[in-house]
Amino acid sequence: MLDFYHSPGSCSNGIGLLLHELQAEFTLHLVNVRQGEQKSPAYRQANPKGKVPALGLPGGGVLTEFPAIAVWLAAHHPAAGLWPETSLAQARILEALDFMIGSVHMRGFTFVKMPQKFLSDPEGQAALRAHGRDEVARGLDLLSGQMGQGDYLLGDFSIADAALFFLLTWAEEEGVALPPNLADCLARIRARPACQAAAPLLRRQVTA
Repeated sequence: MLDFYHSPGSCSNGIGLLLHELQAEFTLHLVNVRQGEQKSPAYRQANPKGKVPALGLPGGGVLTEFPAIAVWLAAHHPAAGLWPETSLAQARILEALDFMIGSVHMRGFTFVKMPQKFLSDPEGQAALRAHGRDEVARGLDLLSGQMGQGDYLLGDFSIADAALFFLLTWAEEEGVALPPNLADCLARIRARPACQAAAPLLRRQVTA
């Protein structure tokens, strides 16, 4: 049995979607990031990095970082076909994940959502938030060009779309305009049976 450490509305939503796509059995551990539970000594015993998502493995140990968790899950559920066989196709997925997590998330949405972590004055926070929005918009334009007229980011549904899902959801929440093909992709993901089954888990609010 897997142990899934999750905060609804965070990037761990993508892993929640993926677990449902793979029909993987897991025990859910909600982490209240608004109260700082991810920094608590109890949670750091599971994940010393103090972040979500994290995945407790059946044989012991905990896997962290979105790309690593997504790749491991897909590779250990080969029947789902979410991890390709060729090295180039695998590299394309890793390329997409690295850009979405490392650039759009960390260098864009982090500044949009939490400018107060970096600057204390309101004017500076507003400028940093605006910079973050520009980075998000630029990233979405690049992803839109990469996707083209396909149904999903890399053609067929893959673990890259699990990351794209939470990014596009965040963009909607923050009022960042989605390129038409990405808006269509988000609707397509939401219509998938796995996403509908996961919806209560992804929407649940962890509040103070």
